[in-house]
Amino acid sequence: MESLTHFDEQGRARMVDISEKDVTKRTAIARTAVTMRQETLQTIKEGRISKGDVLGVAQVAGIMAAKQTSAWIPMCHPIALTGVNIAFEDNGSDELFIEATVRTTGKTGVEMEALTAVSAAALTVYDMCKAIDKDMVIGPTRLIEKTGGKSGDYRRNEEASDSFN
Repeated sequence: MESLTHFDEQGRARMVDISEKDVTKRTAIARTAVTMRQETLQTIKEGRISKGDVLGVAQVAGIMAAKQTSAWIPMCHPIALTGVNIAFEDNGSDELFIEATVRTTGKTGVEMEALTAVSAAALTVYDMCKAIDKDMVIGPTRLIEKTGGKSGDYRRNEEASDSFN
């Protein structure tokens, strides 16, 4: 098991020094789901939520969150992102799937930015729909893939039931 890099010799938190790392193209993909009543999902798809376009607002929230990740996660470096895409898919019944793809060319990865993006998008869906469905459940939230950097590429071994292909 690798050592945790966010701790110094005294066991205190630190921001990792990335000054000696190579600049590489880096990508991260994260996913989450929002499970809700079937009627809630149908209302979202038909654009009948009184607060407005749920998916449009959630998409903007996800992009904004990715750009602000270092303000939320204490040891994350501020990163100049080169691209953020938020995509939605549903199972036709009661689950809305959210996927974020985040890209940069830099010295550190964008996994946290992708995870933050899908989390903010899911929370926005919840916020906009809570008046009609307080029982919504968010998750699981997970990293699907990352490319670039010293540690190389990673791809999660997804189960066949994960419908977002």
